[in-house]
Amino acid sequence: MRRTRKIVPLALLALAVAACAPSTGPDAPSSATSAEQPLPGPSIDASLDLDALVAAAKKEGGLLVYDSSGDIEEVAKAFTAKYGIPMEGVKSDTPQTAEKMTREHAAGNVTIDAAMYEDGGVLVGQLIPQGVARTWVPADLKDQIPAENQNPLLALSKATVFAYNTKLSPGGCPIKNVWDLTEPEWAGKLVMQDPLGKPTVLSFFTQLDAHGNQALEQAYQAKYGKPLQTQEKSAAYEWVKRISANKPVLTGSDEDISAAVGAPNATDKKIGFMSISKFRNNEDKGYAQATCEGMAPFVGFSYPKYVAIAAKSKHPNAAKLYVHFIMTEEGVKHEIGEGGVSGNSTVKPLVTPAGLSDWKGQLFHTDPAGLLGDLRNRQTVSDFWRVNHG
Repeated sequence: MRRTRKIVPLALLALAVAACAPSTGPDAPSSATSAEQPLPGPSIDASLDLDALVAAAKKEGGLLVYDSSGDIEEVAKAFTAKYGIPMEGVKSDTPQTAEKMTREHAAGNVTIDAAMYEDGGVLVGQLIPQGVARTWVPADLKDQIPAENQNPLLALSKATVFAYNTKLSPGGCPIKNVWDLTEPEWAGKLVMQDPLGKPTVLSFFTQLDAHGNQALEQAYQAKYGKPLQTQEKSAAYEWVKRISANKPVLTGSDEDISAAVGAPNATDKKIGFMSISKFRNNEDKGYAQATCEGMAPFVGFSYPKYVAIAAKSKHPNAAKLYVHFIMTEEGVKHEIGEGGVSGNSTVKPLVTPAGLSDWKGQLFHTDPAGLLGDLRNRQTVSDFWRVNHG
């Protein structure tokens, strides 16, 4: 286990871009764009001849796609097998991907053709408005993609959940309420990625402040039998303060979290705040872990993963073909194999993760209209976490 503290220069730079955007109230979803700089609309070909696109893509050679998940390697294999076009999939943390794409664009030497992108705030607040990346929606799939998923283009939604060791706690998750994790008995027993290096966790905090305060207040009332009293700006900030002060173990990867919680040799009950993709370790490594089913007011949060094309891609048709592929079950199944929801409404979930039977009802969901607000408020919540975690 290691304690990490990562500084994300790109996110800080992007905050300057978004700083002029108007603020919103604590319980209202933030606007996705500012009035001064609306998000450019997606590119949609008037008609799409898929065979012609394949032929054009083959003439360009191969393509390179970055993703925060190692699943992109399986997507690449499937893409190449289907179209005969060499594709390389590279796992890269979201902040590093954004920084590399920005530098390549400025230098005019673009190697990344497309990216699967979890940090929607930087995508809509910097990469797309500055012309580094663009959204392309396949015309033949447009009617299968809900309008709210089209700009930016939502490829899939994943989830980060509170998980426990089913062998050490055979009767179910030892915590029943998110406020339990703020109690002394759970000090040092929550294992999670350091929010300062994990944009999705920071966005979860800002989204909680935007539209999760009522649920947190109700959960507090249910646990303690009295209303929450706080000197912080909201219930969300009070919860984040108490969580950060309760000495969570911070790591740099979900794999470390999964090992700490569910490994066969684990003897200490811990709660992991980790991606559902790590539930694959149950089968692959003999781990024993499941979602904290029934936890109030949520068992975790869903987060969007978008797909965007580099504006100066040297293989634009191959990049488009990749976008088309990932928006179908044949392509996205490699990303949602351990659980997740496609941005294409006709693609049904493939797997129900352990303890997460109701995706819609059990999770706190990211509001896509609040992406720019996430970016604008990120430094504030980062500083708040840093001060209280010590």
